[in-house]
Amino acid sequence: MAMSVISHVCSVISHVCLGTADLARATSFYAALFGELGLTLRFHEPERGWAGWMPLDADRPLVIVGRPWNGEAPAPGNGPMTAFSARSRARVDRCHALALAAGGTCEGPPGLRPHYHPAYYGAYFRDLDGNKLCVACHEAEGGA
Repeated sequence: MAMSVISHVCSVISHVCLGTADLARATSFYAALFGELGLTLRFHEPERGWAGWMPLDADRPLVIVGRPWNGEAPAPGNGPMTAFSARSRARVDRCHALALAAGGTCEGPPGLRPHYHPAYYGAYFRDLDGNKLCVACHEAEGGA
């Protein structure tokens, strides 16, 4: 049952867009983070102001980083957050460290958050444009 729910949720998400004022800076920030999560660069079009990553074994969901289409400055909201799944707690730790090393700011260090569920292990940070991100593992301790 859990696997069919996960498959359904993944098929519902087409893409996520994260706004940036500086594509080169954002691409550098996300390259290591997404590499750690197993996402690969699908396209990078500086002239159009965007880049997109996807899972190695699927074409969705797509994560797009780019300038807002309306030409205005990107402005993260209060409440919106994009969360990425990690297959291990160690990977959550590495992603958080990569984000901070690339200039991101901590919004909550890696750790258990049992108020979500007993195995929830997550880390929270903001990218260079203020977008709030999370990397979370929903499995018991172990793994790479």
